[in-house]
Formats: sequence, C-alpha cells, structure tokens
Amino acid sequence: MMKFFQKLGKALMLPVACLPLCGLLMGVGYLLCPASMQGGEVTGFGPLVGLFLVKAGGALIDNMALLFAVGVGVGMSESQDGTGGIAALTSWFMITTLLSLDFVVKLAPSVAGEASHALAFAKIANPFIGILAGVIGSFCYNRFKDIKLPEWMAFFSGKRCVAIVAGLVSILVSVALLCVWPLLYQSLIALGQSIAGLGAIGAGVYAFLNRLLIPLGLHHALNNVFWFDTIGLGDLTHFWAGKTSADVSWPLGLYMSGFFPCMMFGVPGATLAILQSAKPEKRKAAAGVLISAAVCSFVCGITEPFEFAFMFAAPVLYVAYAALYGVFTVAVAYLDFRAGFAFSAGATDLLFSASLPAAQNTWLIVPLGVAAFAAFYLVFRIMIVKFDLKTPGREDDDEAPEKKDVAPKNRAFVEIAEVVLVGVGGRDNLVSIDNCVTRLRLEIKDPKLVDEAKIKSSGVPGVIRPSAENVQVVIGQNVQFVAEELKKLCE
Repeated sequence: MMKFFQKLGKALMLPVACLPLCGLLMGVGYLLCPASMQGGEVTGFGPLVGLFLVKAGGALIDNMALLFAVGVGVGMSESQDGTGGIAALTSWFMITTLLSLDFVVKLAPSVAGEASHALAFAKIANPFIGILAGVIGSFCYNRFKDIKLPEWMAFFSGKRCVAIVAGLVSILVSVALLCVWPLLYQSLIALGQSIAGLGAIGAGVYAFLNRLLIPLGLHHALNNVFWFDTIGLGDLTHFWAGKTSADVSWPLGLYMSGFFPCMMFGVPGATLAILQSAKPEKRKAAAGVLISAAVCSFVCGITEPFEFAFMFAAPVLYVAYAALYGVFTVAVAYLDFRAGFAFSAGATDLLFSASLPAAQNTWLIVPLGVAAFAAFYLVFRIMIVKFDLKTPGREDDDEAPEKKDVAPKNRAFVEIAEVVLVGVGGRDNLVSIDNCVTRLRLEIKDPKLVDEAKIKSSGVPGVIRPSAENVQVVIGQNVQFVAEELKKLCE
C-alpha cells in the first residue's frame, strides 16, 4: 500500500507541474487587466492581452481534475506510456457521465430529494475522481498491455485493448460509486469541515500534517481536500480564479499563506543553524548540499532536498520543523497576510500572486520572514546541540565511510549516475528507474547489494529506503537529467 501511494505522489507531480505556467499567465494577466477580476469595461491593448492571459491560465485551473486523470494515468503506467493516459481519459468520461447528477436522477429520482446526495453527484467531476480514473487507466495498462486475444480478435490485442478494458472497469466502478460516492463525499466534507471549522487553528493543523506526511507521500491526498474544489473548499483554485474571501466561506488563502515565510525564510534559517552546528572539517561538504537547497526553497518553494537531508537522521527535529509550519500558519492567519501559490510557496509565486484580489498585506512577508528565520534558526540550533542530533556535518566518522569521495557541487549528471549505479548493485540489480520532482525512485532485486554510503559519495542530499526493494535518491531539481543518464547506462 505504501508503494502505491508513493507512486501516486510521483504521478501527481506531472499535472502539478502545469501550475507554475498557470500562475505566471494569471499573475501577469491580472496585473495588466484589473477589470478581469474587479469588473468593468476592458479596453486598450494591454488590458486585452491581460484578459487573454487570464483566460489561458484559467483553462488549466478549471480543468485540473482532467489533468490529474491524464497525469496519473501516464505517471503510474509502466514506462510512463501514453496508452495509460488514453485509458484514464476513457475512465474519466465514463465515470463522470454515468454519475452526472442529471443521469443519476433518471436512474434514481429519489436522489433529487436528498440534498447531500444531489450535491455529491453534482460535484462528481472533481480531482478525486480524476485521480481514481488515472489509477484505473494505469492499472489496466500495466495488467493488460501484453494480453494476446484469439486470432479473430487479434486486432484488439496488447495496448489496443487497454482503453476497452478501462471502460468496462469504469462501468463497474460507477455502479459501486452510485452507493459509495455520497458516503465518501460526506466523509471528505466532514474531514474538511472539522479542520476548516477550527479557523486559523485548523489551518495550522493542516500545515503541520502537510509537512509531517511528506516522507510517506500522503500529503497529496490531504492537499486535494483543501487546495482543489473536491468538497467545496478549493483554496488554490478560487484564489487564482480572482475571487476574494467574500465569495467563499473561509478567508481565501488561509491554507497557503503560512507556507511562504517558512519556505522562503525559515528553511534558510534552519540551514544556517545546521551549518553552524556542523563539525568544522565537514562544514564545507554539508554547505554544498544545504545552501543550494535553501536557495531552491526560497525561489521555488521546493523543500524536499533540504527536508530529506535530515528527516531520517533526526526525526524529532523534523517533527519540530513541521510544528513550526503550523505555528506560522496560525500567526499568518491572525495577521491577515494572504498570498497564494500555483506551484509552491517561493518568491516567484509570491510575486505573481500579489496582484490577485485575494492577496492581502503581502508586505508583511518581510517581518514574518525575519521572525521565521529567527524561529527556525533558534529551534534547530538549540535542538541539534542539546540532543546531539546527527544532522548533515555532524555524522560520526565511523557512520560516514567514503566521505572523502564526496562529489563537488557541479559534478556532471553522468558521473552522479555512475556512482548511483554502482551503489545500487549494478544494472543487473535494477528492476526499474523512475523519478519524481526531486528524487530518483529505483526498484531493486537484492537489497543486500545496496551500498548507501557509496550512493551518498556522489554528493546527493540523501538516500531513503521506503521498503526492501525500493531505493529513493534525493537529487534536487535536476533529477530528470540524472535519471536519463542512469537509464542510458543500463541500456
């Protein structure tokens, strides 16, 4: 089950990668054409260009569920084959048509009288169903892509039968969802309402759980409830649609704003604490990994290279790190700082979201940033020293063999791939090679052949072993290029 959710989390990165484009288009569009969100006549070349960009970005936000279906369908299929995406589309259209409110009322007129049931089926075209359709499409591809049918049906053998099978499976799933979906939808609403009902405190609980679930890859499921319009919340989608808090039932941006001071300033503060706590002879090597990770967090809001550098070596520190996100999310909520992200809470998204109508007091990022830098620094510095935590640069010598072979920061991708390949036991020990936004995901045959110290000697931030047969190597934003070189070495 854990392996399934890890694959799902990786697959979701495909459609999520479209969101920065959405943020760029809509951010610039709203800046050029304030009337597109405030009302009024749109005249002049600049405003017309802005309106054009707003509509282009909105096309992605409005169809996020469909992007999820295709992204998961392709991402979870073996070799990321596009046939899985076609099968996922087949499943999506089948389920959303058979479970549309109009059709369900024809099948069961009593549904029209049940407000909760009617609402559930009226919201059937949502990201959750998109993910489900993607899972169905990828499962059917992985299971039936090599099937051989009798000669008289040979045309439909192999990949040609995948979409057909996905359609048949989707019919059965739709029948089950006729009974299950209203109950499941109400459960999701209850979860969202239980946290949303707590206001700022609930947002803090959400932020804490968001960070805490990252090692398991389950934070995506939680984000789906709060960021997208699955149960009537949709903090991200409404924010970028140009709406304000007056248009929704909660302070818009509540479930995104708190991440900005933490990712932009908190992570650099924690980085400084780790480096100052490192042994003098190991500080330079640790800096090569952590400083680039801190810059990445500030600019793009990508925190995994930093988090995986210490979360397994010092889990108690990681819990404190997650708790700081919760604390700052609560503080941000009470200070009415509001900003939104299309990708993550870095400086880029802050810049482009500042022109949206839901944005408030974005200038507060400066004092909030100073406070976050100080808080993260002090918590990390005190906990590392007091509990002698083995953060980067504090490892005992006998626990870090081959450290003298640490690769330089600018080591070529092919050289990193070569070291990783040796570290996992060679090409004969590799079953599959995959990657998410920041990590290599490798499936292996014999766990005993894996040499983590050798892998780390390539200069990577960390190695994770979610199961005996799976190895994840944290690379950073350039992971795709390392994965490509690794695949070439195995050909």
